[in-house]
Amino acid sequence: MATAAVSKRQHPPNTDRRPAARQFLPALSTTVGSKFLVALTGLHLTGFVILHMLGNLQLFKGRDALNSYAKMLKDFGGLLWAARTGLLTVFVLHIALAVRLKLRSRAARPIPYAHEDVIQASWSSRHMVLTGLVILAFLVFHLMHYTFGVVAATAPTPNGPVNFLDLTESLKRSEATDPARDRHDVYAMTIYGFRNVPVSIAYIVAQLFLGLHLCHGVASTFQSMGWCSPRVWPALRMAGLAVAWLVVLGNVSMPLAVLTGLVGGDVP
Repeated sequence: MATAAVSKRQHPPNTDRRPAARQFLPALSTTVGSKFLVALTGLHLTGFVILHMLGNLQLFKGRDALNSYAKMLKDFGGLLWAARTGLLTVFVLHIALAVRLKLRSRAARPIPYAHEDVIQASWSSRHMVLTGLVILAFLVFHLMHYTFGVVAATAPTPNGPVNFLDLTESLKRSEATDPARDRHDVYAMTIYGFRNVPVSIAYIVAQLFLGLHLCHGVASTFQSMGWCSPRVWPALRMAGLAVAWLVVLGNVSMPLAVLTGLVGGDVP
């Protein structure tokens, strides 16, 4: 006798009818999903680091180039702060997920090896969380130094050392040293900032940690996202090293150029 019952073929037993978001979020809570998200956020941050370095290298082209670049960013207004907030969120998420993965790894083996012989893993690959936390601390310092002006440092001037906060606030108010009156003299602020030796040393050390982080991070990003195979791994490894040290050399060149007087001679 014919039946009116719906065939099971019309409703496969493995069909998940939950909304896509509710299916996606539990996957990210897994170790594989967390690694994927760490890689995705890391890729985003690497792109920002490269663009940020290229923008700051306008320092070598002189006052007008760097101040024009800074004014272009400032003209974005609220969009700029939205981008900064989003970038900071991505960075905190990147660090938080990496720390959680590290804690999960330790919890899976609470008793360490009696004799741990590391054959292939490099120092940077084994200390990604450490270098990431150092970079986070540097980011906070960098924002306090140049963006919010909280770091109280001194800058040498012909009339003796002055407080960096007082100096930058004076430049922001008067903008007397910049011919374009509608711009802050970011060039002079940068020169005064890097003339402070401890501050420049802090920047240089932070860039070395950033380089160590990128050495492993760039290549492992593609591995975690499933875009890697044993055949292309050596090439990705070399690309990661190239990106890392180009970023380090580019960022370190700025405080070194200011300290040695190669740039900034037009700032009293």
